[in-house]
Amino acid sequence: MSELVLTSLRKMYGPTVAVDDVSLTVREGELVALLGPSGCGKTTTLRMVAGFIEPTAGTITIGGRDVTYLPPHRRDTGMVFQSYALFPHMTVAQNVAFGLEMRKVGRAEAAQRVADALALVRLGHLGDRLPRQLSGGQQQRVALARALVVNPGVFLLDEPLSNLDAKLRLEVRVEIRELQRRLGLTTVFVTHDQEEALTLADRLVVMANGVVQQVGTPEELYESPANLFVAGFIGRSNVLHGRLVSPGRFESRGGLAVEVPVTDRAPGPAALALRPERLALAAPDATLPAGINRAGGRLTLVTYLGATTEYRVALGADDVLTATLPTPPVSDPLRRLAAGDAVTLIWPADQCRLLAPDPVGDGATDEGV
Repeated sequence: MSELVLTSLRKMYGPTVAVDDVSLTVREGELVALLGPSGCGKTTTLRMVAGFIEPTAGTITIGGRDVTYLPPHRRDTGMVFQSYALFPHMTVAQNVAFGLEMRKVGRAEAAQRVADALALVRLGHLGDRLPRQLSGGQQQRVALARALVVNPGVFLLDEPLSNLDAKLRLEVRVEIRELQRRLGLTTVFVTHDQEEALTLADRLVVMANGVVQQVGTPEELYESPANLFVAGFIGRSNVLHGRLVSPGRFESRGGLAVEVPVTDRAPGPAALALRPERLALAAPDATLPAGINRAGGRLTLVTYLGATTEYRVALGADDVLTATLPTPPVSDPLRRLAAGDAVTLIWPADQCRLLAPDPVGDGATDEGV
Protein backbone atom coordinates (compact mmCIF):
# COMPACT_ATOMS: atom_id res chain seq x y z
CA MET A 1 0.00 0.00 0.00
CA SER A 2 1.15 3.55 -0.75
CA GLU A 3 0.15 7.10 0.02
CA LEU A 4 -1.48 8.95 -2.87
CA VAL A 5 -0.96 12.72 -3.14
CA LEU A 6 -2.68 15.02 -5.63
CA THR A 7 -1.30 18.55 -5.79
CA SER A 8 -3.12 21.38 -7.62
CA LEU A 9 -4.50 18.92 -10.16
CA ARG A 10 -6.26 20.58 -13.09
CA LYS A 11 -7.80 19.35 -16.34
CA MET A 12 -9.10 21.53 -19.15
CA TYR A 13 -10.80 20.58 -22.40
CA GLY A 14 -10.33 23.70 -24.50
CA PRO A 15 -11.89 26.53 -22.47
CA THR A 16 -13.85 24.11 -20.26
CA VAL A 17 -12.42 23.37 -16.82
CA ALA A 18 -13.30 19.77 -15.88
CA VAL A 19 -11.17 19.59 -12.72
CA ASP A 20 -9.99 22.73 -10.98
CA ASP A 21 -7.06 22.82 -8.52
CA VAL A 22 -7.74 19.56 -6.67
CA SER A 23 -5.32 18.82 -3.85
CA LEU A 24 -5.80 15.68 -1.76
CA THR A 25 -3.81 13.18 0.28
CA VAL A 26 -5.08 9.61 0.60
CA ARG A 27 -3.25 7.98 3.46
CA GLU A 28 -1.88 4.42 3.38
CA GLY A 29 -4.69 1.92 3.90
CA GLU A 30 -7.41 4.58 3.71
CA LEU A 31 -10.56 4.39 1.58
CA VAL A 32 -11.56 7.78 0.20
CA ALA A 33 -14.73 8.26 -1.84
CA LEU A 34 -15.01 10.94 -4.52
CA LEU A 35 -18.67 11.90 -4.46
CA GLY A 36 -20.76 14.22 -6.56
CA PRO A 37 -23.31 14.50 -9.38
CA SER A 38 -22.62 13.61 -13.00
CA GLY A 39 -20.14 16.02 -14.56
CA CYS A 40 -18.61 17.15 -11.26
CA GLY A 41 -15.08 15.97 -12.17
CA LYS A 42 -14.79 12.90 -9.96
CA THR A 43 -14.24 10.34 -12.73
CA THR A 44 -11.86 12.67 -14.59
CA THR A 45 -9.84 12.95 -11.37
CA LEU A 46 -9.75 9.16 -10.96
CA ARG A 47 -8.69 8.63 -14.57
CA MET A 48 -5.87 11.12 -14.16
CA VAL A 49 -4.67 9.09 -11.17
CA ALA A 50 -4.91 5.90 -13.24
CA GLY A 51 -3.01 7.43 -16.16
CA PHE A 52 -5.80 7.34 -18.75
CA ILE A 53 -6.10 11.15 -18.86
CA GLU A 54 -3.14 13.53 -18.81
CA PRO A 55 -3.49 16.50 -16.43
CA THR A 56 -3.30 20.04 -17.75
CA ALA A 57 -1.46 21.03 -14.57
CA GLY A 58 -0.54 19.63 -11.17
CA THR A 59 1.22 16.50 -9.93
CA ILE A 60 0.32 12.98 -8.82
CA THR A 61 2.59 10.99 -6.52
CA ILE A 62 2.18 7.40 -5.34
CA GLY A 63 4.41 6.23 -2.52
CA GLY A 64 6.47 9.39 -2.93
CA ARG A 65 7.11 8.71 -6.65
CA ASP A 66 5.94 11.23 -9.24
CA VAL A 67 3.72 9.31 -11.67
CA THR A 68 2.01 12.29 -13.32
CA TYR A 69 3.09 11.38 -16.85
CA LEU A 70 3.76 7.63 -16.53
CA PRO A 71 1.63 5.14 -18.52
CA PRO A 72 -1.03 3.21 -16.53
CA HIS A 73 0.91 -0.08 -16.25
CA ARG A 74 3.84 1.72 -14.59
CA ARG A 75 1.84 3.52 -11.90
CA ASP A 76 1.39 0.77 -9.29
CA THR A 77 -2.39 1.05 -9.50
CA GLY A 78 -5.20 -1.43 -10.07
CA MET A 79 -8.51 -0.19 -11.46
CA VAL A 80 -12.05 -1.57 -11.52
CA PHE A 81 -14.23 -0.05 -14.23
CA GLN A 82 -17.95 0.67 -14.16
CA SER A 83 -18.52 -1.62 -17.17
CA TYR A 84 -16.18 -4.37 -15.80
CA ALA A 85 -14.21 -4.16 -19.13
CA LEU A 86 -13.66 -7.93 -19.30
CA PHE A 87 -12.40 -9.46 -22.54
CA PRO A 88 -15.28 -11.64 -23.79
CA HIS A 89 -13.04 -14.11 -25.66
CA MET A 90 -10.79 -14.75 -22.63
CA THR A 91 -11.49 -17.05 -19.71
CA VAL A 92 -11.81 -15.71 -16.18
CA ALA A 93 -8.23 -16.74 -15.41
CA GLN A 94 -6.91 -15.13 -18.61
CA ASN A 95 -8.73 -11.89 -17.84
CA VAL A 96 -7.22 -11.78 -14.37
CA ALA A 97 -3.75 -12.56 -15.73
CA PHE A 98 -3.83 -9.78 -18.33
CA GLY A 99 -2.26 -7.12 -16.11
CA LEU A 100 0.53 -9.49 -15.11
CA GLU A 101 1.36 -10.10 -18.77
CA MET A 102 1.65 -6.33 -19.28
CA ARG A 103 4.12 -6.28 -16.38
CA LYS A 104 6.16 -9.21 -17.77
CA VAL A 105 5.53 -11.47 -14.76
CA GLY A 106 6.80 -15.05 -15.24
CA ARG A 107 4.29 -17.77 -16.11
CA ALA A 108 4.61 -19.79 -12.90
CA GLU A 109 4.36 -16.74 -10.63
CA ALA A 110 1.47 -15.37 -12.67
CA ALA A 111 -0.48 -18.63 -12.36
CA GLN A 112 -0.06 -18.61 -8.57
CA ARG A 113 -1.06 -14.96 -8.27
CA VAL A 114 -4.14 -15.51 -10.44
CA ALA A 115 -5.17 -18.46 -8.27
CA ASP A 116 -4.67 -16.38 -5.11
CA ALA A 117 -6.65 -13.43 -6.52
CA LEU A 118 -9.57 -15.64 -7.58
CA ALA A 119 -9.58 -17.29 -4.17
CA LEU A 120 -9.79 -13.84 -2.56
CA VAL A 121 -13.04 -13.13 -4.42
CA ARG A 122 -14.34 -16.71 -4.02
CA LEU A 123 -14.16 -17.59 -7.73
CA GLY A 124 -11.35 -20.14 -7.71
CA HIS A 125 -13.65 -22.77 -9.21
CA LEU A 126 -14.65 -20.62 -12.20
CA GLY A 127 -11.28 -19.85 -13.76
CA ASP A 128 -12.05 -21.71 -17.02
CA ARG A 129 -15.37 -19.97 -17.70
CA LEU A 130 -15.98 -17.11 -20.11
CA PRO A 131 -17.46 -13.80 -18.85
CA ARG A 132 -20.80 -14.46 -20.61
CA GLN A 133 -21.21 -17.59 -18.48
CA LEU A 134 -21.11 -15.55 -15.26
CA SER A 135 -23.70 -13.49 -13.40
CA GLY A 136 -23.26 -9.73 -13.02
CA GLY A 137 -21.98 -10.14 -9.49
CA GLN A 138 -19.46 -12.77 -10.56
CA GLN A 139 -18.23 -10.56 -13.41
CA GLN A 140 -17.71 -7.76 -10.93
CA ARG A 141 -15.65 -10.10 -8.74
CA VAL A 142 -13.50 -11.02 -11.74
CA ALA A 143 -12.88 -7.30 -12.31
CA LEU A 144 -11.89 -6.95 -8.66
CA ALA A 145 -9.51 -9.93 -8.91
CA ARG A 146 -7.90 -8.50 -12.06
CA ALA A 147 -7.21 -5.22 -10.25
CA LEU A 148 -5.93 -6.95 -7.10
CA VAL A 149 -3.66 -9.49 -8.81
CA VAL A 150 -1.04 -6.82 -9.63
CA ASN A 151 -0.66 -6.05 -5.88
CA PRO A 152 -1.44 -2.36 -6.44
CA GLY A 153 -0.12 0.36 -4.22
CA VAL A 154 -3.36 2.24 -4.93
CA PHE A 155 -6.71 0.57 -5.68
CA LEU A 156 -9.09 2.58 -7.92
CA LEU A 157 -12.81 1.91 -8.37
CA ASP A 158 -14.99 3.84 -10.83
CA GLU A 159 -18.71 3.42 -10.00
CA PRO A 160 -18.13 -0.36 -9.65
CA LEU A 161 -21.61 -1.18 -8.35
CA SER A 162 -23.82 0.85 -10.67
CA ASN A 163 -24.67 -2.10 -12.97
CA LEU A 164 -25.82 -4.40 -10.15
CA ASP A 165 -29.32 -4.73 -8.76
CA ALA A 166 -30.04 -3.31 -5.31
CA LYS A 167 -29.58 -6.55 -3.32
CA LEU A 168 -26.39 -7.55 -5.12
CA ARG A 169 -25.05 -4.01 -4.86
CA LEU A 170 -25.29 -4.22 -1.07
CA GLU A 171 -23.56 -7.62 -0.97
CA VAL A 172 -20.67 -6.59 -3.22
CA ARG A 173 -20.31 -3.30 -1.33
CA VAL A 174 -19.71 -5.21 1.88
CA GLU A 175 -17.26 -7.54 0.14
CA ILE A 176 -15.25 -4.64 -1.28
CA ARG A 177 -14.97 -2.99 2.12
CA GLU A 178 -13.93 -6.25 3.82
CA LEU A 179 -11.31 -6.92 1.13
CA GLN A 180 -9.98 -3.38 1.35
CA ARG A 181 -9.60 -3.59 5.12
CA ARG A 182 -8.13 -7.09 5.13
CA LEU A 183 -5.51 -6.22 2.52
CA GLY A 184 -4.87 -2.69 3.84
CA LEU A 185 -5.36 -1.18 0.38
CA THR A 186 -5.05 2.55 -0.24
CA THR A 187 -8.29 3.04 -2.17
CA VAL A 188 -10.10 5.74 -4.14
CA PHE A 189 -13.75 4.96 -4.85
CA VAL A 190 -15.83 7.09 -7.24
CA THR A 191 -19.60 7.15 -6.80
CA HIS A 192 -22.62 9.42 -7.16
CA ASP A 193 -24.48 7.34 -4.54
CA GLN A 194 -24.28 9.02 -1.14
CA GLU A 195 -25.31 5.85 0.72
CA GLU A 196 -22.43 3.93 -0.87
CA ALA A 197 -20.03 6.70 0.07
CA LEU A 198 -21.27 7.01 3.66
CA THR A 199 -21.09 3.27 4.33
CA LEU A 200 -17.80 2.54 2.54
CA ALA A 201 -15.49 5.48 3.04
CA ASP A 202 -13.15 6.58 5.80
CA ARG A 203 -13.35 10.07 4.28
CA LEU A 204 -15.48 11.71 1.62
CA VAL A 205 -14.47 14.25 -1.01
CA VAL A 206 -17.56 16.09 -2.25
CA MET A 207 -17.11 17.72 -5.67
CA ALA A 208 -19.18 20.10 -7.76
CA ASN A 209 -18.27 21.85 -11.01
CA GLY A 210 -14.77 20.39 -10.90
CA VAL A 211 -14.04 21.88 -7.47
CA VAL A 212 -13.69 20.13 -4.11
CA GLN A 213 -16.42 21.48 -1.84
CA GLN A 214 -15.50 19.68 1.39
CA VAL A 215 -13.32 16.81 2.64
CA GLY A 216 -14.02 14.95 5.87
CA THR A 217 -15.40 11.88 7.56
CA PRO A 218 -19.01 10.93 6.83
CA GLU A 219 -20.01 12.25 10.25
CA GLU A 220 -18.20 15.57 9.75
CA LEU A 221 -19.86 16.22 6.40
CA TYR A 222 -23.30 15.19 7.61
CA GLU A 223 -23.21 17.13 10.87
CA SER A 224 -21.23 20.16 9.71
CA PRO A 225 -21.65 20.76 5.96
CA ALA A 226 -19.50 23.56 4.57
CA ASN A 227 -22.18 24.93 2.25
CA LEU A 228 -25.69 24.35 0.93
CA PHE A 229 -24.47 22.01 -1.80
CA VAL A 230 -22.89 19.63 0.71
CA ALA A 231 -25.90 19.91 3.03
CA GLY A 232 -28.15 18.87 0.17
CA PHE A 233 -25.94 16.19 -1.34
CA ILE A 234 -24.99 14.37 1.86
CA GLY A 235 -28.34 13.25 3.26
CA ARG A 236 -31.39 15.50 3.07
CA SER A 237 -31.85 18.97 4.48
CA ASN A 238 -34.63 21.44 4.93
CA VAL A 239 -33.35 24.81 3.72
CA LEU A 240 -34.81 28.19 4.68
CA HIS A 241 -33.45 31.34 3.05
CA GLY A 242 -33.44 34.60 4.97
CA ARG A 243 -31.21 36.70 7.21
CA LEU A 244 -29.31 36.55 10.44
CA VAL A 245 -31.04 39.51 12.04
CA SER A 246 -29.02 39.56 15.27
CA PRO A 247 -26.55 37.29 17.08
CA GLY A 248 -28.28 33.94 17.56
CA ARG A 249 -31.46 34.97 15.69
CA PHE A 250 -32.43 33.99 12.12
CA GLU A 251 -35.51 35.14 10.23
CA SER A 252 -36.70 33.41 7.05
CA ARG A 253 -38.11 35.17 4.00
CA GLY A 254 -41.51 33.92 5.10
CA GLY A 255 -41.17 35.60 8.50
CA LEU A 256 -40.28 32.55 10.64
CA ALA A 257 -37.95 33.68 13.46
CA VAL A 258 -35.81 30.96 15.09
CA GLU A 259 -32.90 30.66 17.46
CA VAL A 260 -29.59 29.52 15.93
CA PRO A 261 -26.24 28.62 17.54
CA VAL A 262 -24.37 31.52 15.91
CA THR A 263 -23.29 34.49 17.99
CA ASP A 264 -20.04 35.59 16.29
CA ARG A 265 -21.34 36.44 12.83
CA ALA A 266 -22.49 39.82 11.56
CA PRO A 267 -26.13 40.17 10.54
CA GLY A 268 -26.83 39.63 6.86
CA PRO A 269 -28.20 37.22 4.24
CA ALA A 270 -27.96 33.56 5.23
CA ALA A 271 -29.53 30.14 4.76
CA LEU A 272 -30.57 27.74 7.50
CA ALA A 273 -30.15 23.97 6.95
CA LEU A 274 -31.97 21.52 9.21
CA ARG A 275 -32.02 17.73 8.91
CA PRO A 276 -35.58 16.24 8.76
CA GLU A 277 -34.85 13.68 11.48
CA ARG A 278 -33.92 16.46 13.95
CA LEU A 279 -37.53 17.71 14.03
CA ALA A 280 -40.33 16.37 16.22
CA LEU A 281 -44.06 16.90 16.65
CA ALA A 282 -45.40 18.40 19.89
CA ALA A 283 -48.63 19.63 21.40
CA PRO A 284 -49.27 23.32 20.58
CA ASP A 285 -49.31 24.26 24.27
CA ALA A 286 -46.35 22.10 25.30
CA THR A 287 -43.89 23.73 27.72
CA LEU A 288 -40.47 23.66 26.13
CA PRO A 289 -37.03 24.10 27.70
CA ALA A 290 -34.64 26.85 26.58
CA GLY A 291 -32.93 26.29 23.27
CA ILE A 292 -35.89 24.60 21.57
CA ASN A 293 -37.51 26.21 18.53
CA ARG A 294 -41.24 25.91 17.88
CA ALA A 295 -43.23 26.50 14.67
CA GLY A 296 -46.90 25.88 13.99
CA GLY A 297 -48.17 24.90 10.57
CA ARG A 298 -50.44 22.66 8.56
CA LEU A 299 -49.67 19.24 7.09
CA THR A 300 -49.60 19.16 3.31
CA LEU A 301 -48.40 15.56 2.92
CA VAL A 302 -47.93 12.47 5.10
CA THR A 303 -45.77 9.72 3.56
CA TYR A 304 -45.59 6.28 5.19
CA LEU A 305 -42.15 4.70 4.62
CA GLY A 306 -42.39 1.65 6.87
CA ALA A 307 -40.04 2.24 9.79
CA THR A 308 -40.35 6.01 9.35
CA THR A 309 -43.02 8.49 8.28
CA GLU A 310 -42.43 11.86 6.60
CA TYR A 311 -44.56 14.87 7.52
CA ARG A 312 -44.42 17.85 5.16
CA VAL A 313 -45.54 20.99 6.99
CA ALA A 314 -46.34 24.41 5.52
CA LEU A 315 -45.45 27.15 8.02
CA GLY A 316 -47.15 29.90 6.04
CA ALA A 317 -47.09 30.98 2.44
CA ASP A 318 -43.33 30.61 1.87
CA ASP A 319 -41.79 28.27 4.47
CA VAL A 320 -42.04 24.46 4.35
CA LEU A 321 -40.30 21.91 6.58
CA THR A 322 -40.23 18.12 6.31
CA ALA A 323 -39.90 16.02 9.46
CA THR A 324 -38.86 12.36 9.32
CA LEU A 325 -40.00 10.49 12.44
CA PRO A 326 -40.21 6.86 13.56
CA THR A 327 -43.59 5.53 12.48
CA PRO A 328 -45.86 5.56 15.55
CA PRO A 329 -47.81 2.46 16.65
CA VAL A 330 -51.24 1.96 15.09
CA SER A 331 -52.90 2.97 18.35
CA ASP A 332 -51.01 6.29 18.56
CA PRO A 333 -53.09 9.39 17.58
CA LEU A 334 -50.15 10.58 15.46
CA ARG A 335 -50.85 7.65 13.15
CA ARG A 336 -54.13 9.30 12.17
CA LEU A 337 -52.59 12.63 11.11
CA ALA A 338 -53.46 13.59 7.54
CA ALA A 339 -53.03 16.45 5.09
CA GLY A 340 -54.81 19.54 6.33
CA ASP A 341 -54.27 18.86 10.05
CA ALA A 342 -52.66 21.58 12.19
CA VAL A 343 -49.39 20.50 13.83
CA THR A 344 -46.53 22.00 15.82
CA LEU A 345 -42.90 21.27 14.96
CA ILE A 346 -40.10 21.56 17.50
CA TRP A 347 -36.33 21.19 17.19
CA PRO A 348 -33.18 22.09 19.14
CA ALA A 349 -31.56 25.35 18.14
CA ASP A 350 -28.15 23.67 18.10
CA GLN A 351 -29.29 21.49 15.19
CA CYS A 352 -29.61 24.52 12.90
CA ARG A 353 -26.71 25.02 10.51
CA LEU A 354 -26.29 28.59 9.28
CA LEU A 355 -24.66 28.67 5.84
CA ALA A 356 -23.91 31.07 3.01
CA PRO A 357 -27.14 31.92 1.18
CA ASP A 358 -26.33 30.74 -2.34
CA PRO A 359 -25.94 27.07 -3.32
CA VAL A 360 -22.81 26.05 -5.19
CA GLY A 361 -24.78 24.17 -7.84
CA ASP A 362 -27.46 21.57 -8.38
CA GLY A 363 -28.34 19.67 -5.23
CA ALA A 364 -29.72 22.30 -2.88
CA THR A 365 -33.28 23.55 -2.98
CA ASP A 366 -35.58 25.35 -0.64
CA GLU A 367 -36.87 22.25 1.12
CA GLY A 368 -36.29 18.58 1.63
CA VAL A 369 -33.13 18.23 -0.46
